[in-house]
Amino acid sequence: MNSLAGRRNYVLLSAYVFCFFFAQAASISLLSIWLTQTLGLTGVEVGTVFSANFVAAMISQPIYGYLSDRMGFRRAVPAAIAFLVILAGLFFTFVYGPLLKASVMAGAIIGGAYIGVTFVAGSYAIESYVDRISRRDGFEYSRARLWGSLGFASAALFSGRLYNLDPRINFFMASAAGLFLLPLIFAAKTGVPASGEATPASLRPRDSLAVLRMPRFWGFMVLILGVTDLYLVYDQQFPFYFSSLFPTRAMGNAMFGYLNSAQIFVEAGMMFVAPLIVRRSGASRGLLIASGIMIVRIAASGLAIGPVTISMCKMLHSIELPILLVSVFRYIAHHFEARVASTVYLVGFSFGHSLGLALLSPVAGALYDHIGFQPTYFVIAAFALVFWLLSFFTLSPTPPEAGRARGTTAERMLRAAGAPEI
Repeated sequence: MNSLAGRRNYVLLSAYVFCFFFAQAASISLLSIWLTQTLGLTGVEVGTVFSANFVAAMISQPIYGYLSDRMGFRRAVPAAIAFLVILAGLFFTFVYGPLLKASVMAGAIIGGAYIGVTFVAGSYAIESYVDRISRRDGFEYSRARLWGSLGFASAALFSGRLYNLDPRINFFMASAAGLFLLPLIFAAKTGVPASGEATPASLRPRDSLAVLRMPRFWGFMVLILGVTDLYLVYDQQFPFYFSSLFPTRAMGNAMFGYLNSAQIFVEAGMMFVAPLIVRRSGASRGLLIASGIMIVRIAASGLAIGPVTISMCKMLHSIELPILLVSVFRYIAHHFEARVASTVYLVGFSFGHSLGLALLSPVAGALYDHIGFQPTYFVIAAFALVFWLLSFFTLSPTPPEAGRARGTTAERMLRAAGAPEI
Protein backbone atom coordinates (compact mmCIF):
# COMPACT_ATOMS: atom_id res chain seq x y z
CA MET A 1 0.00 0.00 0.00
CA ASN A 2 1.12 3.54 -0.63
CA SER A 3 1.20 4.79 2.97
CA LEU A 4 0.11 4.33 6.55
CA ALA A 5 -3.07 6.23 5.62
CA GLY A 6 -3.66 3.70 2.85
CA ARG A 7 -3.40 0.79 5.28
CA ARG A 8 -5.72 2.60 7.68
CA ASN A 9 -8.26 3.18 4.93
CA TYR A 10 -8.07 -0.47 3.89
CA VAL A 11 -8.94 -1.59 7.43
CA LEU A 12 -11.71 0.97 7.94
CA LEU A 13 -13.33 0.49 4.53
CA SER A 14 -13.12 -3.30 4.84
CA ALA A 15 -14.95 -3.01 8.17
CA TYR A 16 -17.50 -0.66 6.57
CA VAL A 17 -18.10 -3.12 3.72
CA PHE A 18 -18.39 -6.00 6.22
CA CYS A 19 -21.05 -4.19 8.27
CA PHE A 20 -23.01 -3.03 5.23
CA PHE A 21 -23.26 -6.47 3.65
CA PHE A 22 -24.05 -7.98 7.06
CA ALA A 23 -26.99 -5.57 7.23
CA GLN A 24 -27.98 -6.35 3.64
CA ALA A 25 -28.07 -10.10 4.33
CA ALA A 26 -30.03 -9.65 7.55
CA SER A 27 -32.57 -7.44 5.79
CA ILE A 28 -33.19 -8.93 2.37
CA SER A 29 -31.50 -12.34 1.95
CA LEU A 30 -34.73 -14.01 3.10
CA LEU A 31 -37.04 -11.35 1.67
CA SER A 32 -38.89 -13.73 -0.69
CA ILE A 33 -39.53 -16.15 2.21
CA TRP A 34 -40.77 -13.32 4.43
CA LEU A 35 -43.09 -12.04 1.70
CA THR A 36 -44.59 -15.47 0.95
CA GLN A 37 -44.62 -17.29 4.29
CA THR A 38 -45.11 -14.44 6.76
CA LEU A 39 -47.13 -11.96 4.70
CA GLY A 40 -48.83 -14.52 2.41
CA LEU A 41 -48.12 -12.85 -0.94
CA THR A 42 -48.51 -14.80 -4.20
CA GLY A 43 -45.75 -15.27 -6.76
CA VAL A 44 -47.12 -12.43 -8.89
CA GLU A 45 -47.32 -10.11 -5.87
CA VAL A 46 -43.77 -10.99 -4.85
CA GLY A 47 -42.66 -10.23 -8.40
CA THR A 48 -44.41 -6.86 -8.17
CA VAL A 49 -42.62 -6.07 -4.90
CA PHE A 50 -39.23 -6.98 -6.35
CA SER A 51 -40.02 -4.98 -9.46
CA ALA A 52 -40.73 -1.90 -7.34
CA ASN A 53 -37.42 -2.37 -5.53
CA PHE A 54 -35.55 -2.30 -8.80
CA VAL A 55 -37.52 0.59 -10.29
CA ALA A 56 -36.46 2.69 -7.29
CA ALA A 57 -32.89 1.47 -7.65
CA MET A 58 -33.01 2.22 -11.38
CA ILE A 59 -34.00 5.82 -10.68
CA SER A 60 -31.35 6.34 -8.01
CA GLN A 61 -28.39 4.63 -9.69
CA PRO A 62 -27.63 7.31 -12.31
CA ILE A 63 -27.85 9.89 -9.52
CA TYR A 64 -25.50 7.86 -7.34
CA GLY A 65 -23.14 7.46 -10.29
CA TYR A 66 -22.99 11.16 -11.11
CA LEU A 67 -22.66 12.18 -7.45
CA SER A 68 -19.95 9.59 -6.84
CA ASP A 69 -17.89 10.78 -9.80
CA ARG A 70 -18.43 14.46 -8.94
CA MET A 71 -17.69 14.08 -5.20
CA GLY A 72 -14.73 11.81 -5.76
CA PHE A 73 -13.27 10.88 -2.37
CA ARG A 74 -15.76 12.80 -0.25
CA ARG A 75 -17.88 10.68 2.11
CA ALA A 76 -21.37 12.09 1.53
CA VAL A 77 -22.74 9.09 -0.42
CA PRO A 78 -21.51 6.29 1.93
CA ALA A 79 -22.54 8.39 4.96
CA ALA A 80 -26.09 8.84 3.61
CA ILE A 81 -26.37 5.12 2.92
CA ALA A 82 -25.18 4.37 6.47
CA PHE A 83 -27.98 6.54 7.90
CA LEU A 84 -30.58 4.67 5.82
CA VAL A 85 -29.28 1.29 6.99
CA ILE A 86 -29.78 2.32 10.62
CA LEU A 87 -33.51 2.72 9.91
CA ALA A 88 -33.94 -0.88 8.68
CA GLY A 89 -35.46 -2.42 11.81
CA LEU A 90 -38.03 0.30 12.26
CA PHE A 91 -38.89 0.45 8.57
CA PHE A 92 -39.46 -3.28 7.95
CA THR A 93 -41.34 -3.80 11.22
CA PHE A 94 -43.56 -0.75 11.48
CA VAL A 95 -43.86 0.54 7.90
CA TYR A 96 -43.17 -2.06 5.22
CA GLY A 97 -44.92 -5.11 6.66
CA PRO A 98 -48.14 -3.31 7.69
CA LEU A 99 -48.29 -1.47 4.36
CA LEU A 100 -47.97 -4.67 2.33
CA LYS A 101 -50.76 -6.29 4.34
CA ALA A 102 -53.03 -3.29 3.77
CA SER A 103 -52.12 -2.69 0.11
CA VAL A 104 -49.52 -4.59 -1.88
CA MET A 105 -49.13 -1.72 -4.34
CA ALA A 106 -48.65 0.95 -1.66
CA GLY A 107 -46.23 -1.24 0.24
CA ALA A 108 -44.32 -2.06 -2.93
CA ILE A 109 -43.91 1.63 -3.80
CA ILE A 110 -42.78 2.76 -0.34
CA GLY A 111 -40.71 -0.34 0.32
CA GLY A 112 -39.19 -0.21 -3.13
CA ALA A 113 -37.99 3.33 -2.52
CA TYR A 114 -36.25 2.34 0.72
CA ILE A 115 -34.82 -1.05 -0.33
CA GLY A 116 -33.87 0.12 -3.81
CA VAL A 117 -31.99 3.19 -2.63
CA THR A 118 -30.41 1.58 0.45
CA PHE A 119 -29.59 -2.05 -0.28
CA VAL A 120 -29.76 -2.40 -4.08
CA ALA A 121 -28.34 0.80 -5.57
CA GLY A 122 -26.54 1.53 -2.31
CA SER A 123 -24.40 -1.60 -2.52
CA TYR A 124 -23.16 -0.65 -6.00
CA ALA A 125 -22.40 2.90 -4.88
CA ILE A 126 -20.36 1.59 -1.95
CA GLU A 127 -18.43 -0.84 -4.16
CA SER A 128 -17.64 1.98 -6.59
CA TYR A 129 -16.45 4.22 -3.73
CA VAL A 130 -14.17 1.52 -2.31
CA ASP A 131 -12.77 0.83 -5.78
CA ARG A 132 -11.94 4.53 -6.18
CA ILE A 133 -10.12 4.68 -2.83
CA SER A 134 -8.29 1.39 -3.51
CA ARG A 135 -6.87 2.69 -6.80
CA ARG A 136 -5.57 5.83 -5.09
CA ASP A 137 -4.18 4.20 -1.95
CA GLY A 138 -2.68 1.10 -3.57
CA PHE A 139 -4.65 -1.68 -1.87
CA GLU A 140 -6.50 -4.37 -3.74
CA TYR A 141 -10.22 -3.80 -4.25
CA SER A 142 -11.01 -7.51 -4.19
CA ARG A 143 -9.37 -7.90 -0.77
CA ALA A 144 -11.59 -5.18 0.65
CA ARG A 145 -14.68 -6.56 -1.10
CA LEU A 146 -14.11 -10.06 0.30
CA TRP A 147 -14.98 -8.63 3.73
CA GLY A 148 -18.38 -7.82 2.28
CA SER A 149 -18.81 -11.48 1.40
CA LEU A 150 -17.76 -12.44 4.92
CA GLY A 151 -20.22 -9.96 6.39
CA PHE A 152 -23.06 -11.32 4.27
CA ALA A 153 -22.08 -14.89 5.19
CA SER A 154 -21.92 -14.08 8.89
CA ALA A 155 -25.50 -12.82 8.88
CA ALA A 156 -26.73 -15.60 6.60
CA LEU A 157 -25.24 -18.23 8.93
CA PHE A 158 -27.97 -17.73 11.51
CA SER A 159 -30.60 -15.64 9.68
CA GLY A 160 -32.67 -18.75 8.83
CA ARG A 161 -32.79 -19.84 12.47
CA LEU A 162 -33.61 -16.35 13.65
CA TYR A 163 -36.32 -16.05 11.01
CA ASN A 164 -38.01 -19.13 12.48
CA LEU A 165 -37.98 -17.43 15.90
CA ASP A 166 -39.08 -14.00 14.68
CA PRO A 167 -38.24 -12.29 11.36
CA ARG A 168 -38.02 -8.94 13.14
CA ILE A 169 -34.80 -10.03 14.87
CA ASN A 170 -33.01 -10.01 11.52
CA PHE A 171 -34.27 -6.55 10.66
CA PHE A 172 -33.06 -5.05 13.93
CA MET A 173 -29.72 -6.83 13.55
CA ALA A 174 -29.35 -4.87 10.31
CA SER A 175 -29.94 -1.62 12.20
CA ALA A 176 -27.37 -2.63 14.79
CA ALA A 177 -24.79 -3.21 12.05
CA GLY A 178 -25.72 0.16 10.57
CA LEU A 179 -24.73 1.91 13.79
CA PHE A 180 -21.10 1.04 13.08
CA LEU A 181 -21.11 2.46 9.55
CA LEU A 182 -21.05 6.18 10.33
CA PRO A 183 -18.04 6.16 12.70
CA LEU A 184 -16.14 3.88 10.31
CA ILE A 185 -16.60 6.05 7.24
CA PHE A 186 -15.82 9.29 9.09
CA ALA A 187 -12.66 7.77 10.58
CA ALA A 188 -11.28 7.07 7.07
CA LYS A 189 -8.75 9.56 5.68
CA THR A 190 -10.21 10.24 2.27
CA GLY A 191 -7.85 13.06 1.31
CA VAL A 192 -7.69 14.64 -2.15
CA PRO A 193 -7.27 13.32 -5.69
CA ALA A 194 -3.84 12.30 -6.87
CA SER A 195 -1.97 14.74 -9.09
CA GLY A 196 -3.05 14.59 -12.68
CA GLU A 197 -6.51 13.21 -11.92
CA ALA A 198 -9.48 15.30 -12.95
CA THR A 199 -11.05 17.05 -10.00
CA PRO A 200 -14.58 15.87 -9.22
CA ALA A 201 -16.02 19.36 -9.59
CA SER A 202 -14.89 19.46 -13.23
CA LEU A 203 -17.31 16.67 -14.11
CA ARG A 204 -20.51 17.93 -15.73
CA PRO A 205 -23.77 16.02 -16.28
CA ARG A 206 -23.17 15.98 -20.03
CA ASP A 207 -19.79 14.31 -19.41
CA SER A 208 -21.56 11.46 -17.62
CA LEU A 209 -24.29 11.25 -20.27
CA ALA A 210 -21.64 10.94 -22.97
CA VAL A 211 -21.14 7.27 -22.08
CA LEU A 212 -24.60 6.57 -23.53
CA ARG A 213 -23.30 7.49 -26.98
CA MET A 214 -20.46 4.97 -26.87
CA PRO A 215 -20.97 1.75 -28.88
CA ARG A 216 -18.71 -0.15 -26.47
CA PHE A 217 -21.06 0.78 -23.62
CA TRP A 218 -24.05 -0.80 -25.37
CA GLY A 219 -21.97 -3.82 -26.32
CA PHE A 220 -21.31 -4.26 -22.60
CA MET A 221 -25.03 -3.87 -21.89
CA VAL A 222 -25.95 -6.86 -24.07
CA LEU A 223 -24.36 -9.17 -21.52
CA ILE A 224 -25.64 -7.21 -18.51
CA LEU A 225 -29.25 -6.91 -19.68
CA GLY A 226 -29.45 -10.28 -21.36
CA VAL A 227 -27.56 -12.66 -19.05
CA THR A 228 -26.89 -11.24 -15.60
CA ASP A 229 -30.37 -9.73 -15.35
CA LEU A 230 -32.01 -13.06 -16.14
CA TYR A 231 -29.73 -14.72 -13.60
CA LEU A 232 -30.81 -12.28 -10.87
CA VAL A 233 -34.47 -12.84 -11.76
CA TYR A 234 -33.86 -16.57 -11.30
CA ASP A 235 -32.09 -15.97 -7.98
CA GLN A 236 -34.79 -13.74 -6.46
CA GLN A 237 -37.24 -16.46 -5.47
CA PHE A 238 -34.66 -19.25 -5.28
CA PRO A 239 -34.75 -19.25 -1.41
CA PHE A 240 -38.49 -20.00 -1.49
CA TYR A 241 -38.01 -22.86 -3.99
CA PHE A 242 -35.06 -24.23 -2.02
CA SER A 243 -36.99 -24.32 1.26
CA SER A 244 -39.91 -26.11 -0.46
CA LEU A 245 -37.69 -29.16 -1.09
CA PHE A 246 -37.42 -29.95 2.63
CA PRO A 247 -39.95 -31.81 4.84
CA THR A 248 -40.91 -28.56 6.61
CA ARG A 249 -40.57 -24.90 5.70
CA ALA A 250 -38.77 -24.22 8.99
CA MET A 251 -36.12 -26.83 8.19
CA GLY A 252 -35.75 -25.43 4.67
CA ASN A 253 -35.35 -21.87 5.96
CA ALA A 254 -32.65 -22.93 8.42
CA MET A 255 -30.81 -25.03 5.84
CA PHE A 256 -30.86 -22.18 3.33
CA GLY A 257 -29.27 -19.93 5.91
CA TYR A 258 -26.48 -22.46 6.51
CA LEU A 259 -25.95 -23.09 2.80
CA ASN A 260 -26.00 -19.39 1.97
CA SER A 261 -23.36 -18.79 4.61
CA ALA A 262 -21.15 -21.64 3.36
CA GLN A 263 -21.47 -20.42 -0.22
CA ILE A 264 -20.41 -16.91 0.71
CA PHE A 265 -17.42 -18.07 2.77
CA VAL A 266 -16.23 -19.95 -0.32
CA GLU A 267 -16.97 -16.82 -2.36
CA ALA A 268 -14.70 -14.81 -0.07
CA GLY A 269 -11.87 -17.26 -0.73
CA MET A 270 -12.54 -16.98 -4.46
CA MET A 271 -11.94 -13.23 -4.21
CA PHE A 272 -8.24 -14.11 -3.96
CA VAL A 273 -8.36 -16.52 -6.91
CA ALA A 274 -10.56 -14.48 -9.27
CA PRO A 275 -7.91 -11.80 -10.02
CA LEU A 276 -5.51 -14.52 -11.18
CA ILE A 277 -8.17 -15.95 -13.51
CA VAL A 278 -9.05 -12.54 -14.94
CA ARG A 279 -5.39 -11.58 -15.41
CA ARG A 280 -4.83 -14.67 -17.53
CA SER A 281 -8.11 -14.53 -19.47
CA GLY A 282 -8.65 -10.79 -19.83
CA ALA A 283 -11.71 -8.95 -18.53
CA SER A 284 -13.92 -9.69 -21.55
CA ARG A 285 -13.37 -13.43 -21.31
CA GLY A 286 -13.77 -13.18 -17.56
CA LEU A 287 -17.25 -11.74 -18.10
CA LEU A 288 -18.09 -14.59 -20.47
CA ILE A 289 -16.76 -17.21 -18.05
CA ALA A 290 -18.79 -15.81 -15.14
CA SER A 291 -21.99 -15.48 -17.16
CA GLY A 292 -21.52 -18.98 -18.59
CA ILE A 293 -21.42 -20.38 -15.05
CA MET A 294 -24.64 -18.47 -14.32
CA ILE A 295 -26.42 -20.21 -17.20
CA VAL A 296 -25.17 -23.60 -16.02
CA ARG A 297 -26.54 -22.93 -12.54
CA ILE A 298 -29.97 -21.86 -13.84
CA ALA A 299 -30.36 -24.89 -16.09
CA ALA A 300 -29.00 -27.28 -13.46
CA SER A 301 -31.56 -25.99 -10.95
CA GLY A 302 -34.28 -27.08 -13.36
CA LEU A 303 -32.79 -30.60 -13.33
CA ALA A 304 -32.16 -30.77 -9.57
CA ILE A 305 -34.25 -33.44 -7.81
CA GLY A 306 -33.61 -32.81 -4.12
CA PRO A 307 -31.78 -30.83 -1.43
CA VAL A 308 -28.30 -32.17 -2.31
CA THR A 309 -28.36 -31.35 -6.02
CA ILE A 310 -30.03 -27.95 -5.53
CA SER A 311 -27.38 -27.14 -2.92
CA MET A 312 -24.65 -27.97 -5.44
CA CYS A 313 -26.26 -25.52 -7.85
CA LYS A 314 -26.25 -22.81 -5.19
CA MET A 315 -22.52 -23.27 -4.57
CA LEU A 316 -21.76 -22.31 -8.18
CA HIS A 317 -22.58 -18.74 -7.18
CA SER A 318 -19.41 -18.65 -5.08
CA ILE A 319 -17.35 -19.20 -8.25
CA GLU A 320 -19.02 -16.88 -10.73
CA LEU A 321 -19.63 -13.78 -8.57
CA PRO A 322 -15.96 -13.01 -7.73
CA ILE A 323 -14.96 -13.51 -11.38
CA LEU A 324 -17.82 -11.24 -12.47
CA LEU A 325 -16.98 -8.43 -10.03
CA VAL A 326 -13.27 -8.40 -10.84
CA SER A 327 -13.97 -8.60 -14.59
CA VAL A 328 -16.51 -5.75 -14.51
CA PHE A 329 -14.16 -3.30 -12.79
CA ARG A 330 -11.23 -4.26 -15.04
CA TYR A 331 -13.40 -4.04 -18.16
CA ILE A 332 -14.59 -0.56 -17.20
CA ALA A 333 -11.05 0.55 -16.32
CA HIS A 334 -9.71 -0.65 -19.67
CA HIS A 335 -12.42 0.79 -21.93
CA PHE A 336 -13.64 3.99 -20.18
CA GLU A 337 -12.12 7.13 -18.65
CA ALA A 338 -11.39 6.90 -14.93
CA ARG A 339 -13.35 10.07 -14.14
CA VAL A 340 -16.62 8.48 -15.32
CA ALA A 341 -15.91 5.02 -13.89
CA SER A 342 -18.63 5.29 -11.22
CA THR A 343 -21.17 6.45 -13.79
CA VAL A 344 -20.40 3.51 -16.09
CA TYR A 345 -20.58 1.06 -13.18
CA LEU A 346 -23.76 2.48 -11.68
CA VAL A 347 -25.53 3.18 -14.98
CA GLY A 348 -24.27 0.19 -16.96
CA PHE A 349 -23.89 -2.60 -14.45
CA SER A 350 -26.19 -1.45 -11.66
CA PHE A 351 -28.86 0.50 -13.59
CA GLY A 352 -28.87 -2.23 -16.23
CA HIS A 353 -29.65 -4.79 -13.56
CA SER A 354 -32.44 -2.70 -12.09
CA LEU A 355 -34.03 -1.99 -15.46
CA GLY A 356 -34.09 -5.65 -16.43
CA LEU A 357 -35.29 -6.81 -13.03
CA ALA A 358 -38.05 -4.22 -12.88
CA LEU A 359 -39.40 -5.49 -16.21
CA LEU A 360 -38.80 -9.21 -15.72
CA SER A 361 -39.65 -9.84 -12.06
CA PRO A 362 -43.45 -9.80 -12.53
CA VAL A 363 -43.11 -12.04 -15.62
CA ALA A 364 -41.01 -14.55 -13.70
CA GLY A 365 -43.46 -14.45 -10.78
CA ALA A 366 -46.36 -15.25 -13.12
CA LEU A 367 -44.41 -18.15 -14.66
CA TYR A 368 -43.62 -19.57 -11.21
CA ASP A 369 -47.34 -19.49 -10.36
CA HIS A 370 -48.53 -21.03 -13.66
CA ILE A 371 -45.90 -23.56 -14.75
CA GLY A 372 -43.74 -24.02 -11.65
CA PHE A 373 -40.14 -23.31 -10.76
CA GLN A 374 -38.27 -25.95 -12.75
CA PRO A 375 -39.90 -25.28 -16.16
CA THR A 376 -39.38 -21.55 -15.57
CA TYR A 377 -35.67 -22.14 -14.94
CA PHE A 378 -35.36 -23.81 -18.36
CA VAL A 379 -37.07 -20.84 -20.02
CA ILE A 380 -34.74 -18.37 -18.28
CA ALA A 381 -31.65 -20.42 -19.14
CA ALA A 382 -32.62 -20.60 -22.83
CA PHE A 383 -33.00 -16.83 -23.18
CA ALA A 384 -29.79 -16.20 -21.22
CA LEU A 385 -27.91 -18.55 -23.55
CA VAL A 386 -28.98 -16.52 -26.59
CA PHE A 387 -27.64 -13.28 -25.11
CA TRP A 388 -24.47 -15.00 -23.91
CA LEU A 389 -23.69 -16.08 -27.47
CA LEU A 390 -24.36 -12.55 -28.75
CA SER A 391 -21.95 -11.17 -26.14
CA PHE A 392 -19.05 -12.92 -27.87
CA PHE A 393 -19.51 -10.37 -30.67
CA THR A 394 -20.58 -7.26 -28.72
CA LEU A 395 -18.02 -7.12 -25.89
CA SER A 396 -14.93 -5.07 -26.67
CA PRO A 397 -11.77 -7.20 -26.48
CA THR A 398 -9.64 -6.89 -23.36
CA PRO A 399 -6.24 -8.60 -23.63
CA PRO A 400 -4.80 -10.77 -20.86
CA GLU A 401 -2.32 -9.02 -18.58
CA ALA A 402 1.05 -10.52 -19.40
CA GLY A 403 2.93 -8.80 -16.60
CA ARG A 404 2.54 -10.26 -13.12
CA ALA A 405 4.54 -7.85 -11.00
CA ARG A 406 3.18 -4.50 -9.95
CA GLY A 407 5.91 -2.70 -11.84
CA THR A 408 5.27 -4.30 -15.24
CA THR A 409 4.18 -2.30 -18.23
CA ALA A 410 0.74 -3.97 -18.18
CA GLU A 411 0.15 -3.03 -14.56
CA ARG A 412 1.27 0.57 -15.12
CA MET A 413 -1.02 0.92 -18.11
CA LEU A 414 -4.01 -0.45 -16.19
CA ARG A 415 -3.35 1.84 -13.26
CA ALA A 416 -3.09 4.78 -15.64
CA ALA A 417 -6.47 3.77 -17.04
CA GLY A 418 -7.92 3.72 -13.52
CA ALA A 419 -7.89 -0.04 -12.91
CA PRO A 420 -8.08 -1.32 -9.34
CA GLU A 421 -4.87 -3.05 -8.25
CA ILE A 422 -6.28 -6.52 -7.97
